[in-house]
Amino acid sequence: MPQKETDKFVPSNVFEGMTSISSLLSSPQENERRIEEIWISEEKRSSKAREIAFLKAKAKECGFPIVFVPKERIEEYAVGNSHGGILAFCSDRRIPRLKASDIVENGFYVYLEGIEDPYNFGYTIRSLYMAGVDGVLLPERNWMSAAGVVARASAGTSEQIPLYTASPEDAVSVFRSKGYRIVCAGIRDSVSLFDSSFSYPILLVIGGEKRGISRAVLDLADDIVRIDYGRSFRGSLSSSAAAAVMAFEIMRQNRHKE
Repeated sequence: MPQKETDKFVPSNVFEGMTSISSLLSSPQENERRIEEIWISEEKRSSKAREIAFLKAKAKECGFPIVFVPKERIEEYAVGNSHGGILAFCSDRRIPRLKASDIVENGFYVYLEGIEDPYNFGYTIRSLYMAGVDGVLLPERNWMSAAGVVARASAGTSEQIPLYTASPEDAVSVFRSKGYRIVCAGIRDSVSLFDSSFSYPILLVIGGEKRGISRAVLDLADDIVRIDYGRSFRGSLSSSAAAAVMAFEIMRQNRHKE
């Protein structure tokens, strides 16, 4: 496996490119991650003049240094190719354990479990953010350790959306205590997503392609829904595609409701 491909699975707080860095700079105050240093390729001084001016202003405001380095140094630390010659070295982000007081009234949350690739994880978060999800619940072991890769795949939305950790069972218990409907993605004993009616507040539980959702959690669900295909197919959608379809259908059904 090429080294760069291997690097995507390594814990890293190196953010690549202006999209990820700008999202972090505008992230909610509750996101404790901070930029410690920014590297800019020396050859980008002219072509990235506008971005550099923006970063210098933010550096003065936030107190982090900007260092111009040879492009080879950028390539040494970058995993992808879309960094545009700009990297940010960042602190860790603490993801709090879910409490009932964190949950908004009449909201829409998603629990993600078992996604086995940081890019797929990032794509999933991007879809959920764009569908208006109020927060994402994660198990203790998740891909936020590979924060730079996830931020790039999510177009920076992983730093914008509220994140919490909880076991699936605890999440279901807390959300049910707040009057939320629990909807799980699954096949057994399911009904079609497109024949179902959804009203907020909702907790949607989505599992990975391989392991899915545990039977114990499925047994706690108010509804188990599936995505019907347009033709016979024995495989499954990727978690990111399934999350997008389900989240946007739920959003569609609630878009005109107050």
